[in-house]
Amino acid sequence: MAHIDEVLGPDDDTLTFFQPRAHVFVTMLWVVAAVWATTLGLFTVLRLALGATLTAGDLVVTVELALIVPVVTSALIMLLVWHRLGWLHTSMRGLDFAATGRRPVHLPWAGVDTVALRYRGPFAELIVTPRDGEFAQELDGPGRAPRTRRRDGRVAYLVDVGLMSPGPDVLITELHRRIPAKV
Repeated sequence: MAHIDEVLGPDDDTLTFFQPRAHVFVTMLWVVAAVWATTLGLFTVLRLALGATLTAGDLVVTVELALIVPVVTSALIMLLVWHRLGWLHTSMRGLDFAATGRRPVHLPWAGVDTVALRYRGPFAELIVTPRDGEFAQELDGPGRAPRTRRRDGRVAYLVDVGLMSPGPDVLITELHRRIPAKV
């Protein structure tokens, strides 16, 4: 009988998925800008509803805030997560992954029950469900505990893959190649 971590092929048959910092920054910039512009717009409407008069100077300050705050906020967030962006690594030994700011997890292929994508676009998440909690091995490293969710009494791991390079479609193809019946 084969051992659960037995290597069944060459060690160089690996693929690494990672989040490029530039993609994360630009996506974060657009999200922060949309929220911030909406907030500024609502604040301006509230001021007008309360009877304030707006001057040309108020308009200039509002436009400056709309342009500067999202860039600075996104840059500060990127500084915090610079070395801890999400990644995923497939090899003959199994699946290694970490969500942004979380500790990595190793799961041998024999321990993978199902994998699935949830959501589309930049917010896509990979849901990895182990056969049993004993298969998943939390690796040492900085960060908080791995992202998990419970469903039907089982624990599944979540990895943000929407901005990963190569994309989520390539990731699903790679996982289907490794474990065809479970994707």
